Amino acid sequence: TYTCDELDGGQTDETNNDMQVDESNTEPTVVRHDLHRKLVCNIQGGSDASSQTNITHIMEGIELSLNGKVEKRSEVLGRDAIWTRRQRISKLPKILAVQFGRFYWKETPDSQDHAGVKCKVMKPVAFNGILDVYDFCSDRVQAVLKKARDEALAREEDRIAKKLKGEEQTESTETDDKNKMDIDETKGNEEEDEDLKAALAMSLQENDNGNEKEAIINPDEQVFIGHELPNDFQGKYELFAVVTHKGRDADGGHYMGWVKAENQSQSNNNSSSNDEKKLRKIADTDEDNDDWFVFDDDEVSPCSTEDVLKLKGGGDWHMSYLNFYRAKK
Repeated sequence: TYTCDELDGGQTDETNNDMQVDESNTEPTVVRHDLHRKLVCNIQGGSDASSQTNITHIMEGIELSLNGKVEKRSEVLGRDAIWTRRQRISKLPKILAVQFGRFYWKETPDSQDHAGVKCKVMKPVAFNGILDVYDFCSDRVQAVLKKARDEALAREEDRIAKKLKGEEQTESTETDDKNKMDIDETKGNEEEDEDLKAALAMSLQENDNGNEKEAIINPDEQVFIGHELPNDFQGKYELFAVVTHKGRDADGGHYMGWVKAENQSQSNNNSSSNDEKKLRKIADTDEDNDDWFVFDDDEVSPCSTEDVLKLKGGGDWHMSYLNFYRAKK
């Protein structure tokens, strides 16, 4: 059995905090492992009020939140200094939560009480039905994900080549090949693992003295990147639930839940024709227009992926505050 910290809510995304002093080249880099229960989408444009970064998409906001500046003591300088922080995910969760930084505290130095005020960021920040976290991962995790991606790409290219030659295999034959491939993998084909070993070998990092190297992981050992992830996981998560907030007041407004209906893939894959499958796509996109339900207190209504992707903000309508993703099979 596993604890919630190991499975749900993005709770296994331990990060590598690589911090280095901007003012000193002799200060050793500090690497720290933290446990996070969510990823944050920074939509204000930076960690300080002077930043002018314009965030329009969830990927930009997450990247911004994983990097930045922090003030802490420098032993070399003997005082507080500004450090550059870079975080990367070193363990992936089965369920990943992303919180949009919609609410913040604004200082009011010119007011009578100087108490400040709670504010809400109304700007639109778009998101998709699939969240790819590959770029947010450590080199060690990326090496594992890249192997799975390369194998999937090779299978797809092979399938397309056979189809162009009129030699497309039947679904049952493909299933047999997949089962055979799984058996071969369990036997440990050394040639298949060569790419992974080479990638992991590149993750050797030099110590600050430049003389020694510290191996992050032994390429001959099985690489663990998270609990109960799908086989051949490629680092992609599918959106399955959203919590929205409507209103301009951080202390008020109305919250609603949006949940994806089950058995979507099966119903879509069983479509009788290509035209029928195209009808399940959102216009001019590759997004599947799946069935969802919206929960407004005790009222439940049907909706679709197209409706959910409109919850990006930019007005007085409901806007996403929490997005929940699950590892894509």
